[in-house]
Amino acid sequence: MKLHEKYKTLFEKYGVNTPIRVAHFMAQIEHESGLKPISENLNYSAKGLATTFKKYFTKEQSLAYAYQQSRIANRVYANRMSNGDEASGDGWKYRGRGFIQITGKANYSQIARDTDIDCLINPDLLLEEANAMISALWFWKTNGLNRHADLDDILSLTRKINGGLNGIEHRKKLLEKWKS
Repeated sequence: MKLHEKYKTLFEKYGVNTPIRVAHFMAQIEHESGLKPISENLNYSAKGLATTFKKYFTKEQSLAYAYQQSRIANRVYANRMSNGDEASGDGWKYRGRGFIQITGKANYSQIARDTDIDCLINPDLLLEEANAMISALWFWKTNGLNRHADLDDILSLTRKINGGLNGIEHRKKLLEKWKS
């Protein structure tokens, strides 16, 4: 697959400038977002909360929070990544957005400082395609992900982006697609 012309300069700016780096980057963002700027889906059932976020919810709390995305985000992301407590609303305001799901007030603040995207004030700016791409490239460079791509290390890349190996088989298939 060919990289769209409008992104070549951006990719150069952020050092995603070799075939292996581009393949890893594109595979990861395609898995994370389907190559559409999206907002994190936190529409969990009680069972989903108890399974996915058991650290944050008792069984009773899972029942009380089920299908309430803003409440779920505010609880799960409270007091982390420079977010305030659950009542602050920061978890929902700074939930994952873009191609790579930028999450947390700390990341939004840093992107706002490092780019011309004022996403700290207007987080939904990361839902615009160009800003979603810039924020994903910013995340990639800021977290030193080229070194993992250069080693063709999809496991380390996935852990850095996702915190675990969620969707690893799909990511591997996408990587092969992008390598071809």
